[in-house]
Amino acid sequence: MPHTPKKLTLSYPIPKEVSHVTQIIREAGFEAYFVGGCVRDILNGAKPKDWDVTTNAKPEDIQKLFPETFYENDYGTVGVIRETEDETLKVVEVTPYRTEGAYSDKRRPDTVSFHAKLSDDLKRRDFTVNAIAYDDSQGHIIDPYKGQEDIKDKVLRAVGDPLDRFHEDALRILRAVRLSTDLGFTMTVETQEAIQKTVDNLKQIAMERIRDEFSKIIMSKNPMIGVVMCEKLGLLKHIAPDLLRGIGVEQNGDHIYTVWEHNLRALQHSADRGWPLYVRLGALFHDVSKPETRRWSDEKKDWTFYGHDVVGGRVTKKALEHLKYPKKIVDVASTLVRYHLFFSDIEKITLSAVRRIVRNVGPENVWDLMNLRACDRIGMGRPKEAPYRLRKYESMIEEAMRAPVSVGMLKIDGAKIMEVTRETPSPKLGFILHALLEEVLDAPENNTEEFLVKRTLELTKLPLEELKKLGEAGNDRRDEEEESELAEIRKRHGVK
Repeated sequence: MPHTPKKLTLSYPIPKEVSHVTQIIREAGFEAYFVGGCVRDILNGAKPKDWDVTTNAKPEDIQKLFPETFYENDYGTVGVIRETEDETLKVVEVTPYRTEGAYSDKRRPDTVSFHAKLSDDLKRRDFTVNAIAYDDSQGHIIDPYKGQEDIKDKVLRAVGDPLDRFHEDALRILRAVRLSTDLGFTMTVETQEAIQKTVDNLKQIAMERIRDEFSKIIMSKNPMIGVVMCEKLGLLKHIAPDLLRGIGVEQNGDHIYTVWEHNLRALQHSADRGWPLYVRLGALFHDVSKPETRRWSDEKKDWTFYGHDVVGGRVTKKALEHLKYPKKIVDVASTLVRYHLFFSDIEKITLSAVRRIVRNVGPENVWDLMNLRACDRIGMGRPKEAPYRLRKYESMIEEAMRAPVSVGMLKIDGAKIMEVTRETPSPKLGFILHALLEEVLDAPENNTEEFLVKRTLELTKLPLEELKKLGEAGNDRRDEEEESELAEIRKRHGVK
């Protein structure tokens, strides 16, 4: 591997506790280089997120050199635990030079050999910008694949034959999009063509790994670019195919963008505001079901999308479950999609309706619902919400949240009910609590311990079946009132 080491001027200093790792390895008679993303980030003027070292020392040699390590893989990577000056822990991953056999599962090499040189190790890496080694003792870099030029030119290029790289490890296909999105780099034509030829290999990758890379794209500064890239290169059909239905689907007069572009712009606004993953996913999926609910109205002379929020909530839940997202993220994101068409008329909406919205999405998520609403508006190409309207919405939500919207917000609990009624734990307690909640939803002033204890003593005298029916009837009435009230508001004001 012919190369001429060049002196590197660091844009970001390597922390002492990290540089000590390579120093200790070299003092033991081995070679040691920083490699991969940390070198790429330094050359790109960014603070490295992780630190990786490559060496000719074997895993057992590395473990002998450091008091705290962990080694739980088949690829030689030893995690070296170091304490920083502020007494937090940092992990430096140290991996021996290695060569790899075939990748029969399109993800991991069948065999790994640690009898290799630095040149062999750099040759097996994915992209040129990650195939640069740095010797911090001399300040030299080893760059056989001209990764520095690609960093300077903001280009992402596979090492060697891109078809070989993507056939070896199909997850590299998603990593290419993620790195391009993160770094703001453009993929070479050859790299893009190789992705399009090998993209179906993603079928062999565990959904959890696909989810992790997709989440990193969504959490980047420019997720709209990343998702567009996923669609153009054929990845999205393996990640979230429901989103593809919105391509080219025109909307009504209030919208200047197609469903596809509207969802993307809503997602980008959520990133511009720095909102969390579940809000960004909610923004991306919020109108996912407009294509299947799209109907032409002769009366309106325009398209309607009635029920797309309800259908979209179910579609979002199924899509995120397929991607193996944690239950909490699935539940919150799909709930935000389900209720993103909440009240719009500040003169007509009632506090009762607001309380029900708070109850349905959960007090802890109601402000995220407001954030998603902002994403929806900005995604339509509209300016930010009028200050007075926004303040009015926030005022009504705050006022509504002072009233109980869930059993847990009642001024009485199961323990208190058992104390005053001498009931033992049973489903009857739940029926009583839900019956009490129904009473205070429309009359929050009744949410006092005195009133609820009095009402509990009255309810406990009812037969179990009657009490159960009371709770069920209350639930039905609540849902009917909510749907009727919201439907009337949507119809009157043309809410989509």
